[in-house]
Amino acid sequence: MVSRVRTVAFQGIEAVPVDVQVMVAPGKVGMQIVGLPDKAVAESRERVQAALHASGLSMPAKKVTVNLAPADLPKEGSHYDLPIALGLMASLGAISGDALAAYVVLGELSLDGTIAAVAGALPAAIGANAEGRGLICPADCGPEAAWAGADVDVLGPRSLIAIANHFRGTQVLSRPQPSVHAPARDLPDLVEIKGQESARRALEVAAAGSHNLLMVGPPGSGKSMLAQRLPSILPPLQPRELLEVSMIASIAGELGDGKLSDRRPFRAPHHSASMAAMVGGGLRVRPGEVSLAHNGVLFLDEFPEFSPQALDALRQPLETGECMIARANHRVTYPARIQLVAAMNPCRCGMAGEPGYRCARGPRCQSDYQARISGPLLDRIDLRIEVPAVSAGDLIRPARSESSAAVAERVAAARTIQQARLDRLGSGSVATNAHCPTAVIEAIAAPDAAGLSLLHDASEKLGFSARAYHRVLRVARTLADLDQSEKVGRIHLAEAISYRMSGERTAQAA
Repeated sequence: MVSRVRTVAFQGIEAVPVDVQVMVAPGKVGMQIVGLPDKAVAESRERVQAALHASGLSMPAKKVTVNLAPADLPKEGSHYDLPIALGLMASLGAISGDALAAYVVLGELSLDGTIAAVAGALPAAIGANAEGRGLICPADCGPEAAWAGADVDVLGPRSLIAIANHFRGTQVLSRPQPSVHAPARDLPDLVEIKGQESARRALEVAAAGSHNLLMVGPPGSGKSMLAQRLPSILPPLQPRELLEVSMIASIAGELGDGKLSDRRPFRAPHHSASMAAMVGGGLRVRPGEVSLAHNGVLFLDEFPEFSPQALDALRQPLETGECMIARANHRVTYPARIQLVAAMNPCRCGMAGEPGYRCARGPRCQSDYQARISGPLLDRIDLRIEVPAVSAGDLIRPARSESSAAVAERVAAARTIQQARLDRLGSGSVATNAHCPTAVIEAIAAPDAAGLSLLHDASEKLGFSARAYHRVLRVARTLADLDQSEKVGRIHLAEAISYRMSGERTAQAA
């Protein structure tokens, strides 16, 4: 007799159905797992045997064969422990196989029979719901899986004994409740920033339209402080965005206690990060930093210190909003719609262009350092600003700066205008100006005659590419939304072009 238990394999954030088939038959005593298992799955044999023994069940003195179908799909991870154990228990008559047929199962077993948390409970629950099944997962993953929908039957047992008792009717497992993290109250506040009025303005514009931002300035000018305060002015995740972000975090195993958060991701990898760490990859093709920052912010401090390969790997995600990882045995696509925020010094010495400072290496110090950033990547950055050193007068001044709460209100109002406009135009999942299709931005950001003349002259003198032209329009549309203006005027285009001019000077220096 063959017992069957349904589980899943993960390809990106998609849950692919896998059939766990267990057969107990006469033959050489032992357990064999087939179906392209990796090392973690092959080691399930020892964990399952120990967990069954701790739960009061002994392995049969027969040959046990476990087949993971489809056999040509690689099986990776420890979440196959529980479905293998339950399939074996069904073969031994300890659990009804018909009852298990209504569920998708995943979980890692400890040697004492308890069930440990695994990654991917939320995508597995959504996949189970698509099949019309419930989900059996570890108790620690229950609150996460419950977000798949109120109609999904989710069981979160803590041990094998608890599952057996539930199906016998001697113990009832209650459905886990979705849980969320409490709103963060300790986010760094813009009120702590002194001076830097132009940088604060650029940060507000970037937050309002989800625009990419590059800050160039000497050490200690406050670039990192400004970037770290960006999350405090960003609006919370919308329900659809929350589900997408949580599915990626679930696959990466970064959902603490199974609780979701409506706070936008803020990822700040060290500049020693490899290309695989940035865009994803590795043995199991895990999501990288760019995908973990989906619908949030990817902050790259010391921008030119990242390897050129890692930086140029960001070009496709910035343009398409997704990251496709192609390997010999894998082809996985992860969502990667991010807001890139970068900070850098003007040269290796850090003080190029500062009054009273003369670089010992000469002009080549600045040009060589900035040349580490490729032109195509720089062309994808909407706002490029210079952040000068803070003066002693700004530090001594007793007046407090505007708080993050006040700025966040204006950002939220601008994003509401954008969302309503894009919903009327039927732009699908696009929610901000920065990600508008070209045809849409040309229609909603058409300048008046004076603005069109200014844009034409600036394009001719600065040599804007087609991408740069449309990115200027996107920034101008965001500036108009901040002013709650229906039309994009000359003043909005002038400010948008000024944010681009700093970058053009950087490109010329490089």
